[in-house]
Amino acid sequence: MVPFGVLEIHRGAVPIHQPLFVFGHSKQTSDFIADGLERWWEERKSSHPGVKRIHIELDNGPEIASSRTQFMKRLVEFVDRHRVEVELVYYPPYHSKYNPIERCWGILERHWNGALLGCVTQALRWAATMTWRQVHRVVREITTTYQRGVRLTKAAFGPFAQRLIRSPTLPKWSLCIWPQ
Repeated sequence: MVPFGVLEIHRGAVPIHQPLFVFGHSKQTSDFIADGLERWWEERKSSHPGVKRIHIELDNGPEIASSRTQFMKRLVEFVDRHRVEVELVYYPPYHSKYNPIERCWGILERHWNGALLGCVTQALRWAATMTWRQVHRVVREITTTYQRGVRLTKAAFGPFAQRLIRSPTLPKWSLCIWPQ
């Protein structure tokens, strides 16, 4: 199984909401992660009426790099479909310890340490019993089969690349996508 997680953090007086863990049966690809984000927003957008901007902090995995054509294409489509601005901010290499979702994964690993997870249903059920900061996980399953190495040609990616507003000082690490 392949994991993906979203930890929704509200700054200020509003508490952290339930993290979403998505487990897939295929490969960790740009499309799998984009589908996980889509799933999270479909389930959470009604809790956020009026939200016009989503700030997403990402690790530096190769499937979600800001140079990854398929991932950027999928996020541009997400932005247009949901009419929200998305800001992507990447942690530098070897800095995942500062990413709060990584702490959730560590707790999950300790939670099911030694458990015999003989089938998918057992693994999903066991993951759902974990709590972090007194909050239970929302666990979902994606059964889609994903292909690795999906890329757009330079010509096909051109219109999507034009939509990426990169930071002038940190173009590789920070970018925004606005709806058309």
